[in-house]
Amino acid sequence: MAQKALTLELNDRKTLGKGVKHLRSQGIVPAVVHDHGKPSLHVQGDSLTMLKIWREAGKHHPIELKTAKQDYVALIKEASFDPRKHRLTHIVFNAVDSNQTVEADIPIRPKYAEENESSPAERSGLIVLTQLENVQVKALPTKLPDFLEYDAEKLIEVGDHISVSDLTPPEGVEILTEPEHSIATVYEPSALAAANDAAGGTAEPGDEESVESEEGKEDTENAQEPENQPGGHGQKEPKPSSVEAAQEDNKAG
Repeated sequence: MAQKALTLELNDRKTLGKGVKHLRSQGIVPAVVHDHGKPSLHVQGDSLTMLKIWREAGKHHPIELKTAKQDYVALIKEASFDPRKHRLTHIVFNAVDSNQTVEADIPIRPKYAEENESSPAERSGLIVLTQLENVQVKALPTKLPDFLEYDAEKLIEVGDHISVSDLTPPEGVEILTEPEHSIATVYEPSALAAANDAAGGTAEPGDEESVESEEGKEDTENAQEPENQPGGHGQKEPKPSSVEAAQEDNKAG
């Protein structure tokens, strides 16, 4: 299936530092474009339009950015939100080369039979716990899929599980996540309840003796460089940042 073309027009931004608070009050979201070590480009856009793009593109769908200086093909590197007002406050874009491969995290979702909205295990009263929601892939920007699916109809009995090795990526897409990583596993409700009681209500998937625990799960919430540092080296999709976008602008301003 061909990728949906996403285009976003952005205006140059002269307001930096603490002044971006005034922009946000006017319904404008500040943003920055990193371009392979070149000086970062400070831009801005309408908040509703930016939020729509974020929802459609995530961090894996290329966007054609149109600015007054030049056009870019970019991936969203980071999006920051106000935790109280749940409003988009800042976006960092990472320019990519359409002819070079990039790495990105792609969502995983179950695929059910047309008449069903749950797996056979769930329909029989068992519990399916999801242990992995994204996999890292490498592909040309235009080849990045919006999601990968697994066959949920294979989840029938206790102990049945789906691993990364069960995913079938589209042509031109390489999955980088270790193939043995578990995506979803079927559990007996009573076993989970017993494990939870034994752990004082803090049991995690894998605490029950009948299921092997998952180890080495990568933390995708690692830190990321601030706005005023150029990015894009190696054509990799950077991981999310814990640094607030407003703080980035303060440093840049």
